[in-house]
Amino acid sequence: MLLYTKFASPKVPKRRSRAGCNFCKEKKKKCDERRPQCARCAEKNLECTYEAVRPRQRRKKDSSQSGLVHSYQQSGGPDYDEWQDGTVAEISESDCFSPVDGKFDALSPMNFSTTSDNPLSPIDGSSTIYDYGIDDDEDHPSFLVRRNSSISVVSQARSLQPDLAMIAPCPVGSPTLEFVLPVFSEFSERPNRRALVDHFCNVLSHLIVFREESGNPFQQLVLPLSHRSSPIMNAIYALASAHMEYRGVETAEKSMYFHNRAIQGLARLIEQEDKVDKIELLAAIMLLVYYEVLVQRGRSSIVDGHLKGALTIMSSSQEESSPASLFLERAFRFYDVITALSLGSAPLSTAPAAGCLIPFPPLDAPAASSLSNVDTLLGMATTLWPIMHRLSNLLSLKNDMDRAARDNQTSKSAVLRMEFESTSQAIETALTQWEPCLPPNVVAEDGVLRSATGEEFPEQLQLQSILHNALAYRHSAFVYLYRTIYGYSARREVVQKHAHFALVHCVETVTHRGPMGALLWPLFVAACEAVSAEDRALAQKAFVGIDQRQGMTNIGQAWKIIQEVWTRLDDMRDDSPEVKDTDIWRKVSAEMGVNIVFG
Repeated sequence: MLLYTKFASPKVPKRRSRAGCNFCKEKKKKCDERRPQCARCAEKNLECTYEAVRPRQRRKKDSSQSGLVHSYQQSGGPDYDEWQDGTVAEISESDCFSPVDGKFDALSPMNFSTTSDNPLSPIDGSSTIYDYGIDDDEDHPSFLVRRNSSISVVSQARSLQPDLAMIAPCPVGSPTLEFVLPVFSEFSERPNRRALVDHFCNVLSHLIVFREESGNPFQQLVLPLSHRSSPIMNAIYALASAHMEYRGVETAEKSMYFHNRAIQGLARLIEQEDKVDKIELLAAIMLLVYYEVLVQRGRSSIVDGHLKGALTIMSSSQEESSPASLFLERAFRFYDVITALSLGSAPLSTAPAAGCLIPFPPLDAPAASSLSNVDTLLGMATTLWPIMHRLSNLLSLKNDMDRAARDNQTSKSAVLRMEFESTSQAIETALTQWEPCLPPNVVAEDGVLRSATGEEFPEQLQLQSILHNALAYRHSAFVYLYRTIYGYSARREVVQKHAHFALVHCVETVTHRGPMGALLWPLFVAACEAVSAEDRALAQKAFVGIDQRQGMTNIGQAWKIIQEVWTRLDDMRDDSPEVKDTDIWRKVSAEMGVNIVFG
């Protein structure tokens, strides 16, 4: 695919005509509407017939639509009928509430089966415009694939940033068995959209998983669904386009445009109720969660709305588990806990029982793999996640206890205090006893992984990075417990000890250049309490590393918050009551007008 640079003229929004001839409508091609015969029919020597254009009719809002309509009307969004009929050309950012939020509000809780303004990154902030050109009016992914093609194309990484060059391109198995030329033409006839699929496959999908020795699960399990689902396809376009825009690359169509179309399509899926494929619905919601976390528009309640609907769908589904459903469930579990830790809310799902989570491998992963105890989305923190889930619920419990005490509800306050103390002590004990579960035939000597025979092995550096990632979570969990839950001073020795260890492990994760997709939360929690120059240098080094690798908005915003927190900590005396303030970073983020999900 040839990319060339030029100044792109403003694109005029294209509207599909409703008065075209029957042949052009059937082929989904633009019709010049000449009478008695349009140019395309004349060229093909076909009979050209037209149907009378019927006026649009507004639908009556029945009771099955009431939840969704109410959600959009409360948000001040566009009229539902116009929006549903596609007559609303654009939806503003303020209208993009989650369509699943109001739909599932009344449902029961879910359960599961089984100091510088300079840019942080050395990436050039100037925008380069790549005009790929748009020559057709096709709105949906192409469903016609030349399966008898004798050419099999393996996608190669193109246009990667230099700091992403360490990501080896993974051979992308086509969802339709074979790729055709040009590459990714199964997905769209538009070159700019094929470039977005390329970016999703060869960059983004590698940044958000820990394990893919036999293939990337986003490519294997999610991408194939896009061929029959325009909401999933548009969500993929939105996610890839948003990541490129943050990197300073402008494409012909903005990520917000794709996001709006994905939201519209998702709402239509929800209206189908029992007729919709639950896996299609969950995949679209999951991609939109990733999009919201990536762009961080300061409206993290959208993520909460998406999660609420997705978790309810999973708990009510009676379908048998499949690799795609298990993978999506694990992804929603991760974001449920991370969102609770980020926003100070309670998780939506119930805590998994100890030992019930087992690592989720990619499809066709070898059974005897050195990565066998590494989860695709949780790394070596799989057995730590039930503890993290309970930890994420403590702040909400603490707030309930304090509220009951203020309201002089003595008995309720006593019950909540007993629950709070027993749960927090159990979590502290579990964190103290927890150790990562190493893969078979792999041992740790002085923090360095070796094979049982003492020899080096191919995945050694990757595993070392994944191990440090899990240990960073453990130490940052201690920091969160002592500071946010117990209310210890920032300069208390036990807080500083665990913050230092967490920052060391974060730097080691970056140094070994392994997966960093889940590193932001432990890095942020530990960096907030960094007092010494040494620890702050560690934090900055880790932030530079993950920003270069991941390139997402929430990383840059988190770094700005950290710098302001350090400034305020430096202005406080050791005996100042503000030093005990456990919510400095929350106050800073509120003043900045951002609400970050550290995923």
